[in-house]
Amino acid sequence: MTHVREEISFGLSERGKRGSLLLLTTTTGYQTRQFVEAAQKTGVSVVLGSDRCHRLADPWRDGALPLKFENPDESAAKIVDFTRGVPLAGIVALGDCTPPTAARAARALGLPFHSPHAADTCRDKYLSRCRLAEAGLKIPAFIRYPGDANPRDLLSSGSPPVGYPCVLKPLALSASRGVIRADNPEQFIRAFDRIRKLLSSPEVRVSRQPAHCFIQVEEYIEGEEFAIEAVVEHGRLRLLAIFDKPDPLEGPTFAETIYVTPSRLSLAAQQKIADTLAGAAWALGLDHGPVHAEVRLNARGAWILEVAARPIGGLCARALRLQSAKFDRSLTLEELLIRLALDEDVHDAEREAAASGVMMIPVLEEGILERVEGVEEAKALAGIEEIILTSRPADKLVPWPEGSSYPGFIFARGDSPEFVEQALRQAQAQLRFVVTPALAVI
Repeated sequence: MTHVREEISFGLSERGKRGSLLLLTTTTGYQTRQFVEAAQKTGVSVVLGSDRCHRLADPWRDGALPLKFENPDESAAKIVDFTRGVPLAGIVALGDCTPPTAARAARALGLPFHSPHAADTCRDKYLSRCRLAEAGLKIPAFIRYPGDANPRDLLSSGSPPVGYPCVLKPLALSASRGVIRADNPEQFIRAFDRIRKLLSSPEVRVSRQPAHCFIQVEEYIEGEEFAIEAVVEHGRLRLLAIFDKPDPLEGPTFAETIYVTPSRLSLAAQQKIADTLAGAAWALGLDHGPVHAEVRLNARGAWILEVAARPIGGLCARALRLQSAKFDRSLTLEELLIRLALDEDVHDAEREAAASGVMMIPVLEEGILERVEGVEEAKALAGIEEIILTSRPADKLVPWPEGSSYPGFIFARGDSPEFVEQALRQAQAQLRFVVTPALAVI
């Protein structure tokens, strides 16, 4: 069956002859609008593929192709069928659940992207750990348990095989959601039960991920943590930025707050991180597309915590600007990734000279948001470029590890990482989230 569908064309006089860009995104994603706006600068038409209900006739009026990302083979086949009416020039996948679909569709259509095997492996923390261990990279010791196991039975013979302290986590959630540190058996049992409850919630179960049937227990790795943004261009890894995480992430939960770049690490330490990530990308088979990774650094070396076949999440990409000799203006990360998906040469893009950073505003109190005070005062501070509130009055705020979204983002730019970090902290100090307790559901 041939599908005929209007494209989002930004008022272009005619459809781009090279085909359209397919943007795979979830209905709850932060990033879609930024990528749509970036596509306008490249002159390419955009088609959205999203996880909305296929029984409704375009409820968001965006012409999106309805897909089921929990079934990547079926979704990829639907994309291939769709291209009989709308040829594609590239695919961009946002969020954790979309790359497996993108990889299968890209392979069938002969478009550049990571391989299906690599996308599937990065989607599951257990499979990823196994592959990285086989390659001899430094990773935490780990073991996977069925989610319905009794944690008391698991500990009946003593401590978990990885010892204490340890970290318990789901296999297919992002942004440190559900990640909890345990220092003793009592904490282990509470953390296991807490994660199991999260995985059994309707919000998580609707994704139908087989990985949600397991809970992973890992060795806790001490040290400083860093986020890395990179791209792979036909097998060659290019590091774009190392973000310092100046707040200690030692548990018991691991909600991230501040990212600042350039890193204040020595050049030798930065090179160690770059080399470690290159080895991980090779081991996982990542071939073409974005890479977002988390690394811990200590006296024993650089340890891979996560490698994802997707760009940085939320609105954090706004903290990263790039320069290229091919353009007389700065590039956003979104535009760079679109051009990469269209198989354009982006090898000379480098991060700008200025320091920049983002604060993912933490949820300090659970409840129903009434209002946010102090926003204008925070915006007026030196170095603050933008404050975006993504939560609205009447939204429910939930702290980590059960929480899944930040109430907003603060962006700063300046002459040094120290100045940027201070500006972000001063801005947060001005903000006050007024919440009322949520009523218990009986």
